[in-house]
Amino acid sequence: MGKALEGVRILDFTHVQSGPTCTQLLAWFGADVIKVERPGVGDITRGQLVDMKGADSLYFTMLNHNKRSITIDSKNKKGMEILERLVKRCDVLVENFAPGALDRMGLTWERIQELNPRMIYASVKGFGPGPYEDCKVYENVAQCTGGSASTTGFRDGPPLVTGAQIGDSGTGLHLALGIVTALFHRTASGRGQRVTCAMQDGVLNLARVKMRDQQRLAHGPLTEYSQYGEGIPFGDAVPRAGNDSGGGQPGRILKCKGWETDPNAYIYFITQAPVWEAICDVIGEPGWKTHPDYAKPAARLPRLNEIFARIEQWTTTKSKFEAMEILNKYDIPCGPILSMKELAEDASLRATGTIVDVDHPTRGKYLSVGNPIKLSASPSEVKRSPLLGEHTGEVLAELGYSSDEIAALAQAGATAAPKKQAAE
Repeated sequence: MGKALEGVRILDFTHVQSGPTCTQLLAWFGADVIKVERPGVGDITRGQLVDMKGADSLYFTMLNHNKRSITIDSKNKKGMEILERLVKRCDVLVENFAPGALDRMGLTWERIQELNPRMIYASVKGFGPGPYEDCKVYENVAQCTGGSASTTGFRDGPPLVTGAQIGDSGTGLHLALGIVTALFHRTASGRGQRVTCAMQDGVLNLARVKMRDQQRLAHGPLTEYSQYGEGIPFGDAVPRAGNDSGGGQPGRILKCKGWETDPNAYIYFITQAPVWEAICDVIGEPGWKTHPDYAKPAARLPRLNEIFARIEQWTTTKSKFEAMEILNKYDIPCGPILSMKELAEDASLRATGTIVDVDHPTRGKYLSVGNPIKLSASPSEVKRSPLLGEHTGEVLAELGYSSDEIAALAQAGATAAPKKQAAE
């Protein structure tokens, strides 16, 4: 079986997280991703949060699997010639530089179209056109400007960012979809196009249920939010709702046995209407099934704090896994709060390739997240990230350079950092 994107060549000008997330996903599906890095320096994350001396950081290795690395100095005339030859040979160019960086390099959209009319030029930006389009954006900035932070946290506390990288990695995933869509369109049109994903837009797309609630506010209070049952008036913007469910069915994170010493001894519990009677039986409140204060969803809304407090009396007598096993027998929606340690040790995630062990020549074996998307007829594998410039000679040979020319390019500083002169 062939890989889904086999034969697609990606020119990867990405760094840090949002762009590398995109190109790594394409590489997992079989695209030949050629990562362009500065000679002697490389992607800045190679040296960020280093935990093992002499080895690329986990930050870099876990975002650059299955790629080839070539080092090119774009300010060197010969280096620019290499880049233009690569543009002619590749299908997609992906970048997440600051606004205007590639233009200043000489690779404007117009120039790229001259070199390769079939080229798809994909970019991650912080903001779309508007007052902030030239601003630099990082993960937490994207979460704040995309609506996530204002709606995350508890009502009486400050806004919070999430532990999931919805700004960086989330936007990279959006960009990957845009690239594949543009590739499909090219099969009919024969031409490439620009693909742009703004991080603010990506976060807002992931926070769409909160935009839904913003519109619902115009027609009355949000009844599934805890503050409704507590009689606290709503303002003119969607409030932070703690751990309330966003799907219309009341939900909370509740303590389980051992919560006093284990910060993750909790379970998420949803009081879904179709299984309400089963919930009453499980927690030992059969009378609630017919009591007018509890029998109907509307009657329960003002009493959610009381109801969840009673459910928590039951969950604290069980471990989160015991509670989940019992609740699942009755189709009661729930889920344990899993720590990163528990996820890393989960045998089922390893069996599906969601968690993988990877061998690296300088780091040794390390754990990484694998491809979250599974295709039944197209295999996906996780290969180690490249060493800086590891494939420079190999890629140049594919572009038609001879061994002597490859050596000359390095000597001229086009593909290698200038050698320091020894002090006399």
